[in-house]
Amino acid sequence: MDETTLSTLDLLESRLLRVEHLLYGQNVSPALAQDYSAVEKIDDLEKRFSTLISKIRVYGELLKIYKSHPDFFHTPDPSEPPSQLSTDALQSIVLASASAFPSTLSSLTAIKDSPIPDTAESATLIALGDRMKAIDAVQTAQAAEIADLRRRSEKIVRAWYEGGILSNSALMAELESRVEIAERQVRRAEREMEEEDI
Repeated sequence: MDETTLSTLDLLESRLLRVEHLLYGQNVSPALAQDYSAVEKIDDLEKRFSTLISKIRVYGELLKIYKSHPDFFHTPDPSEPPSQLSTDALQSIVLASASAFPSTLSSLTAIKDSPIPDTAESATLIALGDRMKAIDAVQTAQAAEIADLRRRSEKIVRAWYEGGILSNSALMAELESRVEIAERQVRRAEREMEEEDI
């Protein structure tokens, strides 16, 4: 038997063993001995493959799809038209897309005509990256310092307001009440003096 055939059979067997190991966690059937004939190996591989397909329905369905539509599983050459479409269908697809060809061409031409930025400017921007990071770090530190100054200023203004203005207001209120009491006493004294004079 041909050496290529034997190596192909060995590769098929190893792939099947890998699939069985993935599915079942261990080899279901013992590895084939090297002294088996090619016919026995093919027969054993076919039995194991059919057992695998019969146990797992999804594989059987995939095999049916592969037999009816092999193009789904192989990428066709881009220069060849799809085999499942008729010539008329291909022609209608091309004619339907024909109106988009000029706009696509103009877009591609515009991209081609747009100038590429000077590499020196790009290199300068890249070189400024570290400097920009340093500036960003300085701005972050300044923002933190400004926030701290705002908190401290708020504490100072609150202390001044509560300690100075509120206490002064309380003192002024007390003075006003004393003045009112003194004015009442003065008026009473004046009335009493007027009554004595009469």
